[in-house]
Amino acid sequence: MKMYQLETENSVGRLLCHDITKIEKGVFKGALFKKGHRIRSEDVETLLKLGKNHIYILELEKGDLHEDEAGRRLASALAGPGLEISDPSEGRLNLVASHAGLLKVDAQRLFKINSVPDVVIATLHNNSPVEAGEKVTGAKVIPLVVSETTVQQVEEICSTGEPLIQILPYRQFKIGGLITGREVFEGRIRDGFAPVLAEKAARYNLDDPLIRFCTDDAELIAASIVKLIASGCDMIIITGGMSVDPDDVTPTGIKITGAEIIKYGAPALPGAMFLLAYKGSIPVLGLPACAMYYQNTVLDIIFPRLLSGQKVSSGDIAALGHGGLCRQCETCVFPNCSFGKGGF
Repeated sequence: MKMYQLETENSVGRLLCHDITKIEKGVFKGALFKKGHRIRSEDVETLLKLGKNHIYILELEKGDLHEDEAGRRLASALAGPGLEISDPSEGRLNLVASHAGLLKVDAQRLFKINSVPDVVIATLHNNSPVEAGEKVTGAKVIPLVVSETTVQQVEEICSTGEPLIQILPYRQFKIGGLITGREVFEGRIRDGFAPVLAEKAARYNLDDPLIRFCTDDAELIAASIVKLIASGCDMIIITGGMSVDPDDVTPTGIKITGAEIIKYGAPALPGAMFLLAYKGSIPVLGLPACAMYYQNTVLDIIFPRLLSGQKVSSGDIAALGHGGLCRQCETCVFPNCSFGKGGF
């Protein structure tokens, strides 16, 4: 990179190496031309009016990249399916979700990239549910001009394995809801779970769950799960009977079906008595009573992961402990908060 002075009339096509400020009392004060701007013929008269008869110019040498070009290459290397790349602004490019879904970020490779000098990549948390048009990543280099080898290091890190950043689309699951409890089954009290499950499904544009009721009997619970699966449900959510009391037999009922218990108990509050199992490829969730009273629980962390086709492991659930304590804010802003964001 070289820097030298040129007459303004002869500077068309060259790069500014500093901001040029305009001050118009009561109207405007700020950088009219930003550093790195490529001077156009129509800029010359404006620059002369600002008293800029000479311009300090940057000239790129072989192996140099301007920040905009470097940013474009960084963004292209990072972006996987479900992402669009914005135009550069002051050397920064954003990755924007092209559809709603689950944001996946390889945090370990991201760390390696941010350890490369002069490179800055900032993302939302891995496993964040995002909306179409939402900005999920900002990428730039720090200097106005960077060595191409710097960008090549990032491209090399991104070239192996899954895309470093991607948006997994949600799938159209048919949800089966099994509401347990003799008091509800016999009509002694009004059920409060079905509306909660319907609201969770609607949040992801799913049809209302197919709801069935069952008394506190492990064999009947198991039979009801099998019937819901036979009815075409590809995710089962069972409410109630999830504590360690002797008459809470929902976990036993799930076991009787032959489902594989992945984890019983989650380091997420509210939601500690959560259970995740799989009967074949079908997720079976045991939901504690807290889901009826709190706006967001462990279900809201796990649900979008399942809807995006992710197979959730016991390790995934164990990793929720760091960030698994909900602050119970007066005004809830989930998922734009720390709850459930401590996983890898």
